[in-house]
Amino acid sequence: MNTELIYSDATRLAELIRTREVSPVEVIKAHLDRIEAVNPKVNAIVTIAEDALKLARAAEAAVQRGDELGPLHGVPFTAKDSIDTAHVPTQRGTPIFRGRTPGTDATSVARLKQAGGILLAKTNLPEFSYGIESDNLLSGRTNNPWNLEMTPGGSSGGESAAIVAAMSPLGLGTDLAISVRGPAAHTGIVSLKPTHGRIPMTGIWPREPRRFWHVGPMARSIRDLSLAFAELAGPDGQDGYSSSAVPLDNGIGSGKRPLRVGWLVEPGFGPIDPEVAATVQAAAEALQQFGHTVASVRIPALEHDFALDVFSRLHVLEMKPGFVETTAGRSENEIGAMARLMLSLPDTPAADYIDAVQAAERLKDGYAQYFQSHDVLLTPVLPTPSFQHGQAELQINGQVVNVLGIMSATSPLNVTGLPGISMRFGTSHNGMPIGVQIVGNWQAESTILHVATLLEQVSPVRNLYPRL
Repeated sequence: MNTELIYSDATRLAELIRTREVSPVEVIKAHLDRIEAVNPKVNAIVTIAEDALKLARAAEAAVQRGDELGPLHGVPFTAKDSIDTAHVPTQRGTPIFRGRTPGTDATSVARLKQAGGILLAKTNLPEFSYGIESDNLLSGRTNNPWNLEMTPGGSSGGESAAIVAAMSPLGLGTDLAISVRGPAAHTGIVSLKPTHGRIPMTGIWPREPRRFWHVGPMARSIRDLSLAFAELAGPDGQDGYSSSAVPLDNGIGSGKRPLRVGWLVEPGFGPIDPEVAATVQAAAEALQQFGHTVASVRIPALEHDFALDVFSRLHVLEMKPGFVETTAGRSENEIGAMARLMLSLPDTPAADYIDAVQAAERLKDGYAQYFQSHDVLLTPVLPTPSFQHGQAELQINGQVVNVLGIMSATSPLNVTGLPGISMRFGTSHNGMPIGVQIVGNWQAESTILHVATLLEQVSPVRNLYPRL
């Protein structure tokens, strides 16, 4: 196994391939060897794309011919198993879809392939992509590579675990309330949940509730997020929510003027672990050395309407019909605990649903007002570092919180559609990663990517990998 290749990011691998220092075949083989060596412990990879080596040979031939190469030419990538991949099983974490093999790629997969990427494998997730742990009746439980007794999160936990364990340099995840950013924080990688609609959800299941679902890149470097996002963004003529053709450099990007940075730990997100709070403050203060203005802030709208509650009241009513249809006539051994829980939830009364719609509008207004005077907001990704598998409750800063409260700082961005980056900036007392969430105005992904690049330069935890 070539350790230099498996620990290189996608941008570096593309450069090595383009300059003929390595071949795509070497790169794919190195990652397949890594999967064989460590996946039995982690259980992040659920299906290998059988044509990966064949495509790598074709990519190698293209280099030798001097063909024009895409920005990801010959670079492997993985995709969460809710994202359709042509002729490679997409089983959605459930026996109900065992063996399901799509005939076409999701738009996001197709775009990475168009950039020259080679699909290497599919990654684990909770049943139906619903859950804060990546465990299901079909392919079992994914473990956190930093500590196999801990969770890598959900629902893109298989993707985050595969990337931090060097089984993949780049991947695609989906995010309903936490699912791209939370797993990234649990495992110490980076991820981007773009503005809602920036990347089409075409070919990804479930679609309901569409107002909250996002797809985004996951990687080990911010430059990989930028590269992937540039290839993924833009309407496809199929997803009606994906209508924005705003170019990538909207926002201030790496402009000359100092940024106005606010940081917020509480109130608004419920209790936050002191180590997490300290990490957010440290990230904010680190930006001062670049000449940016940094201050502690409050957003009254988050204090008036608890975003996780708003999300819950809205999404249950919209999600349940699809669950009922999918599970109809299925035996109990085909339906996992999370689906049964979702099906048992009472419908949101009409008055509560309307109130939640209005609360979501108030939250959007509150963030809009904030971004009138600030460029960036730094918050926790999760209120606590990773925890043991199967916990129903968490002790956070002296308070007992239902484990679903782990979504308290991520769900506001799904309710509002704002973009956010998750990146590691600290380590807990027991050696687990701690992340910070970088939030930007709508369509201003370049601004938060720029801030993340600065934080990456001064990160005290850069280039750390778990020992498996």
